[in-house]
Amino acid sequence: MPPMIPCAAIEPVLPSRRAWDLHDQQASRSTERIALEAYPAHAVMSAAGFAVARLACAIAPHARHIWVAAGPGNNGGDGLVAAQALHAAGRRVSVTWLGDPATAPADALRAWRGAQLAGVQIDHTPPPATSFDLCIDALLGLGNSRPATGTMALAIEAINAQACPVLSIDLPSGLDCNTGQAWGGVAVRATHTLSLLSLKPGLFTGHGRDQSGQVWLCGLVDLPSAVPASAHLVGPASGVRRLHAQHKGSFGDVIVLGGAQGMVGAAWLAACAALTAGAGRVYASRFDASATQETSRPELMWRLADELVRRQVMSTSTVVCGCGGGDALQALLPTVLHHAARLVLDADALNSVAADQTLRHTLQARQGRGLATILTPHPLEAARLLAISTADIQADRLASARALSELFSCTVLLKGSGTVIAAADRLPAINPTGNARLASPGSGDVLAGWLGGLWSQASDDTPFDLACAAAWQHGAAAEQGPIDQPLRAADLIEHLASPAWR
Repeated sequence: MPPMIPCAAIEPVLPSRRAWDLHDQQASRSTERIALEAYPAHAVMSAAGFAVARLACAIAPHARHIWVAAGPGNNGGDGLVAAQALHAAGRRVSVTWLGDPATAPADALRAWRGAQLAGVQIDHTPPPATSFDLCIDALLGLGNSRPATGTMALAIEAINAQACPVLSIDLPSGLDCNTGQAWGGVAVRATHTLSLLSLKPGLFTGHGRDQSGQVWLCGLVDLPSAVPASAHLVGPASGVRRLHAQHKGSFGDVIVLGGAQGMVGAAWLAACAALTAGAGRVYASRFDASATQETSRPELMWRLADELVRRQVMSTSTVVCGCGGGDALQALLPTVLHHAARLVLDADALNSVAADQTLRHTLQARQGRGLATILTPHPLEAARLLAISTADIQADRLASARALSELFSCTVLLKGSGTVIAAADRLPAINPTGNARLASPGSGDVLAGWLGGLWSQASDDTPFDLACAAAWQHGAAAEQGPIDQPLRAADLIEHLASPAWR
């Protein structure tokens, strides 16, 4: 049976080559409602099912036996349409339908009847351990709001036990559309996910990347009106344009405050990253005049911290504060918070702010004094700043980043899988680049320094846009190499210096 409306293009979303709009559950439901009102009954489901079948044939062209696990709702209906199309194309298709003709939505019921009439094999329980060539997950879609139980949980377990590729429709079943968390810790692990009509934030943050695999988008239909985005997926940023007559003074000064005893490497990494990003001059602090000075990058200028933390110096510089600073930063932070023109707060600086009410108030007052700030916490540091648990932060990473940006009136870059960037006056953004190679000591110091280096050259750009650019570039550099090998932070800087990721 041909689709009732023309087939729309199916686009790969990753690797990231442009920015994308993201729509949360409420916005995605609005988009779905507009589509259903604009087209005849069953047309949108027909288009969705055929899109799934087309992608299934593309990712598993030689698959002979395909299992479709179909839930009781319209996500299951999409799977039933796909099953009928694949059956018509000569594939052996087995369907497990967890629905009931007496309670199924009208569109899903029509899809079930069509598959039955076409001769598709349909059962109501997950099959025994069988070797399939492809599994299509059509169990739970946009409306899922609770952990799977009973037969549904068994079906998810059966999908995850398969050795074949798994194609999820719209969302991996059990994954929260907004947060990327698995309901009750149980969700399908897909190798491919075809998002329909809109892209959902949960596909790209939290556990979304691990559960979703390769993400694709099919818009299905032309809509008469567009629903505003809820967030954005970051795309590549253009580099800083350098004119022939410019000199090092044209690209600003970066001051890296950190590197207390035993942690000099953190400040070195941040300073090298700022230098590699293109800062005109980079000063790095040391707290002990007798300590051996790091000379492997002679371009860096090492100074005692007290020489750098001066009003006239900080008011014209971009300051990266916290990388390996330890308790030594505590006494310097009041001056830093009062006078740094552009301030990246990371690591130990964030922990000091979290523990000191006076420092918190000083940070909150910076925006009112025309001073810009970017916080770069990992989840534990964010939890300390908000006085909640790390689990609470991870439960809704977008909401956590927004809460931090509102509390401290600044831009927040919440690190992790699907780094979230938030500012009070902007829609939140999720960074799609990077991988587990960044799970190595010092990679956060590199990000803070890289961000400071970008900011020193482009002080007129918004902190939000610069944070998005830094996160994208930092992650893209880590993608240049085998994903199963760790990436040392110093080597990450060399990757950032290479044009390969650009």
